[in-house]
Amino acid sequence: MTELLNSVLIANRGEIALRIIRACKELGIKSILAYSEGDRDSLPVKLADKAVCIGPANAAKSYNSPELILSAAMAFGAEAIHPGYGFLSEKADFVKMVEEEGITFVGPAAEHIALMGDKIQAKKIAKKAGVPTVPGSDGVVSEPEEALQIAKETGFPLLIKAAAGGGGRGMRVVNSEETLEKDLKEIMSEAQTAFNDPSVYIERYLTDIRHIEIQVLADGENVVALGERDCTSQRRNQKLIEEAPSPAIDEELRAGLEEAAINLCKEVGYRNAGTIEFVFDNIERKYYFIEMNTRIQVEHPVTEMVTGVDLIQEQLRIASGQKLRHTQEDVQINGHAIECRINAEDPTQNFAPRPGKIEHFRQPGGFGVRMDTHIEAGYTIPPFYDSMVGKLIVWAETRDEAIARMLRAIDEMDVGDVVTTAPFQATLLDSEQFRSGEFNTGYVAKMLEAGIEL
Repeated sequence: MTELLNSVLIANRGEIALRIIRACKELGIKSILAYSEGDRDSLPVKLADKAVCIGPANAAKSYNSPELILSAAMAFGAEAIHPGYGFLSEKADFVKMVEEEGITFVGPAAEHIALMGDKIQAKKIAKKAGVPTVPGSDGVVSEPEEALQIAKETGFPLLIKAAAGGGGRGMRVVNSEETLEKDLKEIMSEAQTAFNDPSVYIERYLTDIRHIEIQVLADGENVVALGERDCTSQRRNQKLIEEAPSPAIDEELRAGLEEAAINLCKEVGYRNAGTIEFVFDNIERKYYFIEMNTRIQVEHPVTEMVTGVDLIQEQLRIASGQKLRHTQEDVQINGHAIECRINAEDPTQNFAPRPGKIEHFRQPGGFGVRMDTHIEAGYTIPPFYDSMVGKLIVWAETRDEAIARMLRAIDEMDVGDVVTTAPFQATLLDSEQFRSGEFNTGYVAKMLEAGIEL
């Protein structure tokens, strides 16, 4: 068997940096952490085998600087770079630089990141692989006449999406022909400003949907799908609660989703971890491909909890040149897992960030409870980055038991005087709608409009 990498530079921060450090330690791989001045006193810096400060707190001059990350990797002789999620994780130009220096990128090839990062090309590949896609344009739409023709074929409402968008950005719903031309021009302008690419495409806007994604691992030849995650609990396209398996997906639908994800990966010869995202129409009970994330996802632990597969370790094994250790027949979905993304935000103030010092911290524990976090007593949540405190994950044999365990764990957790989203998430979990499993991506907004008491 091919030997594992000797050393990996981690180009990230917070809980995901700590997660990768732990995986490296268990595999006997030396971890080298590139950190900013804003994270000098963080737990990942303390626990990495080596740590190097690469710049100021400003992410543009540290975590988002390809030159600084690459220089650190070369200076410390790192064999590979793991990008985690966010920052440079899906920047094809950065990955190309890494590849040209003979350093291994723990993720897919630059060409696959570029290909799947272009939503229009990804949709074309999906169609070629026989994967269902949302009805709409076959390519870029730039003229009002084109948009109008598509509208006549699919009907309103429509969704105009930036080809280079992501993370819920670069999208607009159009409800009538009267505003179509104006909306098209405005979203093209916004796409140019946000992504330096004005390309947009149009899809039918589905109103009663769930957000379902399939986790995959691939070694360039073999592909394994590890079941689905349900990420329907969202606010403004940002995920709040994730679970696996989905309460809306039966065995037949799961098999279809997994087959679609595997076929898509095989179509491009994909390698490493990836996530194929679908929308699921609650009314017609049909799924449609929307995009592929060519990195590890924030919510990857729920898949780990129900499959027993350590996804970060598998990323490192694949990057080392090893073949997949699991076949599709090996994958068994066991029990139910739920994850809450705990952020230092105030739900009563429109989720405004609340960075600050954590005077004391009580971490929840017990059977089936896992918390991926970089915080500790005395740690100050910096104002420079996202406001995530950590990810609280639970596992139980049934969904009802998992909900009860998560509610208990949230009640047990104490992050001092720092305001977090945890009470809001507990209210969602305990709601009749969430418990029933019958909801869509709009239910959180409706609950907020109705006025939730925390």
